[in-house]
Parts: sequence; C-alpha cells; structure tokens
Amino acid sequence: MFPDPTLPASWRSLLAEFRRCFSSSTFPVFCALTTGLVACTRFRTITGMLVGAGMNLLWRHERAHRFFSRACWCIDHVGMVAARLVIATLVEAGAPIVVAIDDSVTRRSGKKVHGAFWQYDGSTPDGRKTSRGNCFVTLGIIVHLPFLPRAVCLPVLVRLYVKDGPFGILEL
Repeated sequence: MFPDPTLPASWRSLLAEFRRCFSSSTFPVFCALTTGLVACTRFRTITGMLVGAGMNLLWRHERAHRFFSRACWCIDHVGMVAARLVIATLVEAGAPIVVAIDDSVTRRSGKKVHGAFWQYDGSTPDGRKTSRGNCFVTLGIIVHLPFLPRAVCLPVLVRLYVKDGPFGILEL
C-alpha cells in the first residue's frame, strides 16, 4: 500500500486518514508525492517530489503526472480531511475555530490560460489596481503552534474563481 515500508508509523497513520479520498491505485501515488513534498529539499515539482520520496528510479514519471491530470479524486474531500485533522490535533478542545480567506491573483497572460481575466488586485506592488491572471480563493485555519510565538494559517481548501462559471466559482 505505502511506497516505502520504512516510513515512520506516525507518518503512515497520518496518510491513512486520507485513504478514503483515493482509489486503491491512486492512494500509493498520493502517499509517495506527499512524502516527497515533505522530504524534498529543492524543487517542489512533481519530479522533485518523486526524487524526495526516492521513487524516481522505481516508478515512471507518467504515473505521478497522471495522478494530477487523469486520476479520479476530489480536492474538496482531501481538504475536508486535512481540515478535520488540523482541528482535531492543533485546535484546543472547546476553542473557537478561526478561519481566514484569501483571494490572491496570480498574474498570467495569454488567450489560452484557463480562468484568467482582468480583475481587481489589491496586493499588487506596483500600484495598479487590476491584473490579468487567475484568482485562487484559499481557506485556511488559524492555529497557535507551541513552538511559535505567533499564530499561523494552515491552508486546507482552494478554488479557482472564474467569472463565467456557476456562481462565479469553478471547482478545481
């Protein structure tokens, strides 16, 4: 099931929480890519994640790329499992759950860029108020970690905003 039987039991149990989000063939790919994302020290790309997990010589790269292009899984299910884990492990019992929402514009140009259009961008550094690109709406949970003096936001859900989509939102 797991790509590497030498993974720590705590990491394997964390990954097992996501088991119901994937089919039997896509779950090992998710485990390898997630392990590689945490372990890689250089590039946070699909190939970099395979190298970080030590799977680059064992699997064809197409297997990992196919996970994002054609595999059947829902980012919302993964995000909800991540949200439940964050709340269960990092939010004190009985404490209010504080969420933050961000709508950042990622500048993109070209007629073939899906979901790109001119939109308000309040965070542009050059003073212009509009930018052409994609707008990703991200929801994160604010938590206080014991080893940090400040609160941090852990992103759990993301959507691409498309102005002509249903309700203006397109599911990723």
